[in-house]
Amino acid sequence: MPTHLKNRLSHALLGVVITAGAVTSVATPAQATPQAGSVVSPDSRSHVPAVAPDAPAVLGRAAHLIDAKTGKVHFSKKADLRTPVASITKVMTAYTVLKEAKPADVVEVTSADVRYASKGGASVADLRAGDRLTVETLLHALLLPSGADAAHALARAYGPGVDAFTAKMNANARELGMKDTLYVNADGMPAKGGGYSTARDQVRLAQAALDNKTIRKVSSTQYHSVPATAEHSAYSWRNTNRLLRTPGAVGLKTGYTRAAGYTLAFAADGDGRRLVGVILGETSSSRRFETAQALLDWAATSRQP
Repeated sequence: MPTHLKNRLSHALLGVVITAGAVTSVATPAQATPQAGSVVSPDSRSHVPAVAPDAPAVLGRAAHLIDAKTGKVHFSKKADLRTPVASITKVMTAYTVLKEAKPADVVEVTSADVRYASKGGASVADLRAGDRLTVETLLHALLLPSGADAAHALARAYGPGVDAFTAKMNANARELGMKDTLYVNADGMPAKGGGYSTARDQVRLAQAALDNKTIRKVSSTQYHSVPATAEHSAYSWRNTNRLLRTPGAVGLKTGYTRAAGYTLAFAADGDGRRLVGVILGETSSSRRFETAQALLDWAATSRQP
């Protein structure tokens, strides 16, 4: 690989490398024995190679990292393990909305949206009933603070109704080739028995989502403020994705539930290439960002064939 590409991705993009030797546990092969409470897809891909010996350690339940342009798999650990994915579900919510809506379209927030989000400890954007907000503003509320109220408002408007919208999410998953994914709501909370997906499927979704300029712009925004108008109150939201602090990082979404653990869909651009990855089932919030950073840096400089 040319030296200038290595340097730009390694130093400008992602900073310090966390090598396998820096963590006491070693990354496991992609087809390792599943953890308790997880289900291996009956369609597991036996051709996925074992993790390279120089790869960073990944302590999360599953991970997958590819070059979006070439399709090359840089890293894969239990990529076909079916597991809850928590709020990275909202990437599919945004993708599904924008297949029908324009960013400038307006949706009125209802008391039902606010009541729904107040249940079960979901993250909220503190939307106010009666406010009329553009779809693009609601996408900021959805993807930055991970607002379940925004998810409910968008699903209600573009289902119409949450059940119909969830059916559209699953139809879009099939269209994208996400064979090991089931959505049960628009926010990723563990309702109705909980849905599931895999690291491989979520990388496939992340690629498609980042090809949409509105999703890419919104999910890459660290802070977003909306001044008050006659139509709505003032709002200010901070992105939960700490990886965006590094140059080159784009999108995409964090997540957490007790069942899913800490999850992250992430990507980085540099020298005309995009690396896209997903980490599922981490037990440490901060480590998912450190691991993602290390994987991106390693993939940018690795001499893998």
